[in-house]
Amino acid sequence: MRIAVFSTKGFDKRYFEEFNPQYNHELVFFEAPLNLNTVNLSAGFEGICVFVNDVLDKEVVNELAKNGVKIIALRCAGFNNVDIQAATGKNITVVRVPSYSPQAVAEHALALIMTLNRKTHKAYNRVRDGNFALDGLLGFDMYGKKVGVIGTGHIGSIFCRIMAGLGCEVLAYDKFPNQDLGLTYVSLDELYTSSDIISLHCPLLPETNHLINEMSLAQMKDGVMIINTSRGALIDSKAVIKGLKSKKVGYLGIDVYEQESDLFFQDLSESIIEDDQIMRLLTFPNVIVTSHQGFFTKEALEEITKTTFENITAFEKGETLVNQVK
Repeated sequence: MRIAVFSTKGFDKRYFEEFNPQYNHELVFFEAPLNLNTVNLSAGFEGICVFVNDVLDKEVVNELAKNGVKIIALRCAGFNNVDIQAATGKNITVVRVPSYSPQAVAEHALALIMTLNRKTHKAYNRVRDGNFALDGLLGFDMYGKKVGVIGTGHIGSIFCRIMAGLGCEVLAYDKFPNQDLGLTYVSLDELYTSSDIISLHCPLLPETNHLINEMSLAQMKDGVMIINTSRGALIDSKAVIKGLKSKKVGYLGIDVYEQESDLFFQDLSESIIEDDQIMRLLTFPNVIVTSHQGFFTKEALEEITKTTFENITAFEKGETLVNQVK
């Protein structure tokens, strides 16, 4: 099948070309993201392969249908950037990679927590400058802390086990609790008021958009740590900046950002960044921002590539699509 791969980075091309001989698809790589301005590049392709920040709204989907695209293959788990109803109406199949390496994202959430807490990033820079003082590097014991986990799917459940292994008391919230996990499920209100650390592992849906907002922040402990490795728009950036300024939020670690499509996966070191919110966040000494790298492990990239190819091949052969989004 002839596939247009959008938002291609060097690592995407390397892994896709390495595994493609097993599947024998015709791949054409585009560095450009998919949106209304670039959708014309899909002409002549039966399928497209896209990533988290590609825009597949109703207008783009309509243009894809006109260009003869039959399948949208997401090389990620989330699908909030795709108008599924529009795709279904145009008889375009949407498939995704529901689980590539949940360990990778859960471990990255832990990395953000430990770095914010023990300030290893600051210590590293200090020592390289010959500063061996400990002032300003004070952390806290993780043991015994209450960790609130919102979303206990593949990633969230692994994160819960990691935190329990550190001796933390884990409080979980999920709209559909999995009692087999042996977790203590509580209401969102109780999670907000009781947790020392809150980590987000839920999808972006209309009801979770700006889940962390002025009202939810007001319920939290002073100095709460908030971690987000899921979707940027789960956090209202304006509200959390206000919370940081008032010291309601003591630590913030984010691997995602609600306006990340204009920033992440690019080298903007020689550019003037016009996003005032992200620039304000970067001024806080108790904030760590990573650019959507939670998934970025060798194992995850291999699984993403193989599952994407398997999805496309199954579609081409008319087989059951186990990863179809309906």
